[in-house]
Amino acid sequence: MSLPGKHTTKKTVRLAMAETEQQSGSTPEDEAPEEGASFTFMVPKKEISMVPDMGKWKRSQAYADYIGFILTLNEGVKGKKLTCEYKVSETVEKLVDLLGTLDRWINETPPVDQPSRFGNKAYRTWFAKLDQEAEALVSVVLPADKRAAAPEIAVYLKESVGNSTRIDYGTGHEAAFAAFLCCLCKVGALRVDDQLAIVFKVFNRYLEVMRKLQKTYRMEPAGSQGVWGLDDFQFLPFIWGSSQFIDHPTLEPRHFVDERVVNEHHQDYMFLECIKFINEMKTGPFAEHSNQLWNISAVPSWSKVNQGLIRMYKAECLEKFPVIQHFKFGSLLSIQPVKP
Repeated sequence: MSLPGKHTTKKTVRLAMAETEQQSGSTPEDEAPEEGASFTFMVPKKEISMVPDMGKWKRSQAYADYIGFILTLNEGVKGKKLTCEYKVSETVEKLVDLLGTLDRWINETPPVDQPSRFGNKAYRTWFAKLDQEAEALVSVVLPADKRAAAPEIAVYLKESVGNSTRIDYGTGHEAAFAAFLCCLCKVGALRVDDQLAIVFKVFNRYLEVMRKLQKTYRMEPAGSQGVWGLDDFQFLPFIWGSSQFIDHPTLEPRHFVDERVVNEHHQDYMFLECIKFINEMKTGPFAEHSNQLWNISAVPSWSKVNQGLIRMYKAECLEKFPVIQHFKFGSLLSIQPVKP
């Protein structure tokens, strides 16, 4: 699935980081968007209710902005370690604090005794707290002149932590968190020079909190393909994590199935953090419980892995109705078609 011509250029993709599309194209890349002031924010809602609606999604401004955001970050982390030096802005610090609050609430909401092993109902208590506080949490992150966007952006935060009815979590929830970060870029709260911190500090902290949720409340994988899926819960850290490895002098894709390599290098590489979590959660031969990843370890280069994962993400997540039917559209991520 290719984007409309002008969205495939690097510059346009990078612009998605800093601002909503601008007609003149003359604004410097790291300036805040002009439209913020005249914007009417709205509470996002579902627009994809039937399979034929998927065409609307693929032609939408939201799709172009979302994929542009993912690819911009993919480019930004190329060849870099989690432990490298990067700028940490005030907004990034506030987002890390927000995630710390969610983490603390898990500690304050221990799992309850119940007959079924999976889907601990205490998760609903934890989620209710977020549901109640999300708008206030997001307001704190936003610059004072953008606080009006809080009700719109908070929806994506609430959607990013799993489903409280089914007590499950999957790539659609992960996509909502990426959408949440994309919206923060579109209102100018996050900037182009926050790229590394967005992935290495904010998204990485989000993953830690999600893993804790999954473990504590024994959440079910949403729409899991079981052994045939890439991973029960996540996808994006494999994309960005494979990009981190591009042109690595010694570590090749075949190395990530070696537990010694994983234990030695996981602090530096998101991909290995994911493998480490899988190894902790699953028993038996890796080739059996994670067949797709095992196959990926046979790919000769990390850039091939990276390109393949991007194609797979589009096909398995972004083009799948069961995932996209839950996606919500507002003024920042709009269902309107991309302007020609």
